[in-house]
Amino acid sequence: MCSNCGQRCRGRYDQRRCRVRDLRVAGWMVYLEFERWRVRCSGCGGVHVERLDWLAQNPRYTERFALHVGRLCTSMSNKAVAELERLHDSTVKDLSKLYMQEQVRRAGRLRPRAIGIDEIAVRKGHDYRVVVSDLDQGRPIWMGGNGRTQADVEQFFAQLGSKASDGIELVVIDMWRPFRNAVRDKAPNAAIVFDKFHIMRHLSKALDQVRRDEYRRLQGKDRSWIKGQRYTLLSARENLTLEGRQALKKLLAANRRLNTAYLLKESFGQLWSYRTERGARAFFERWKQSLRWQRLEPYRKFAEMIERHWDGIAAYCRPENKVSLGMVEGLNNKIRVIQRSAYGYRDEDYLRLKVIASFLPPLPENARLHPH
Repeated sequence: MCSNCGQRCRGRYDQRRCRVRDLRVAGWMVYLEFERWRVRCSGCGGVHVERLDWLAQNPRYTERFALHVGRLCTSMSNKAVAELERLHDSTVKDLSKLYMQEQVRRAGRLRPRAIGIDEIAVRKGHDYRVVVSDLDQGRPIWMGGNGRTQADVEQFFAQLGSKASDGIELVVIDMWRPFRNAVRDKAPNAAIVFDKFHIMRHLSKALDQVRRDEYRRLQGKDRSWIKGQRYTLLSARENLTLEGRQALKKLLAANRRLNTAYLLKESFGQLWSYRTERGARAFFERWKQSLRWQRLEPYRKFAEMIERHWDGIAAYCRPENKVSLGMVEGLNNKIRVIQRSAYGYRDEDYLRLKVIASFLPPLPENARLHPH
């Protein structure tokens, strides 16, 4: 039957000789030559070519060769695959797209229960894209928008659909107001939890400001203890070398105010270990009391910020909201590695597909890249 006019094709038949690339054999490049039937429909005048299941969507390659190239692209850069298989970069990109599109198709429809929303810079100049992750499956499920506004996040909910959006129970975000507004408008049944690592980043900035203030206040030898110790002071103790730990010990012993600020920062992380809001609130009140008479203005401002956003922090104390708060930041670090491997391509759709498919399982050996 003709796909255009719906009538049985009764036109002129002929054969066309074709040549396609197949898998290597013993290191030799293999090409297959065959004849393919074509028919010209007498009803609409269209030309239809015989469908062959073992050919890829790109008719110059067999499907198993396209599957092979796509699988290589999951662990190698496109440039390396092109050099290995003696293909053009654009060809590798097209075959990789076929592979990743099938990965996404097999993943099925999105029905997330808990999601994380964050932004990631795609290039210099504050050019951001929103990344939405499924926290239960531990993978990104959407990347898009043209910035980090409320409208950008609402694009995800529009694609997800109102029914699936209503089924979202938990959203982990930073304290960026447009993200909160979008979640409250489009996912009204979801509890909002603020990401621990974004909050601790604000506290690290407060500690760094205390360091700067102390450096400006002191003179002579007292200032020399602080100079050049920013990384030592802001890094986690377990990430420091033996020399770094010794330098940190000397720094804290030489400056009482920095020692107090450092201990307060290290202790604040206990806030997320409480299982009840009452216990978390009691801890925070004690932590605020520790700021009295310390003259730590950046910490006082940080405490006021926590007060304004307390609901999104206390929500994590509920048992049903206990998810990995570090997952969103961990996924973003992996996405940055993927970005570096995709440099050279200005196709943002390809980058989005690369980000989402990189966290999906590889296709089986007998997979079909374009099932009919």
